[in-house]
Amino acid sequence: MAKKVEKTNAARLLDRAKIAYELVPYTVDEDNLAATHVAEELGEDIATVFKTLVLRGDRTGLFVCVIPGDREVDLKAAARISGNKKADLIPMKELLPTTGYIRGGCSPIGMKKPLPTFIHATCLHFERIYISAGVRGLQIAIAPHDLIDYVGATVAELCAEG
Repeated sequence: MAKKVEKTNAARLLDRAKIAYELVPYTVDEDNLAATHVAEELGEDIATVFKTLVLRGDRTGLFVCVIPGDREVDLKAAARISGNKKADLIPMKELLPTTGYIRGGCSPIGMKKPLPTFIHATCLHFERIYISAGVRGLQIAIAPHDLIDYVGATVAELCAEG
């Protein structure tokens, strides 16, 4: 019998908003929290597995970038799009107190307080994408438009080409 998957706060919020999604468990490797590993575990194209990064801009403060798992955020583009001159990833030690989530389990849904969110434009190429459900070992498969609408995300080019 399959192990029952515990609903996360992010999943409960989607339920409350009546948004369709699927919870997809995977095996966690504590030594490899990379999205590429998650994609391998899921048997999915890495381009559909998105990671959630929290940045701090010099003018607007905290914001979120959701980007394909095999890409790096372009800090200059992220700063410009978010209304900042410059932006950097927040230090890892600030992630849990700031968002309520840990590295490898940070979801754009259900953070401690809503933050301006930007999602890489390639999300629109797919019927559904994968994002963290808010814990390591569990992803949410969701239609990109549903995610964009729910978190009020802005679609933008956030990654350097490559």
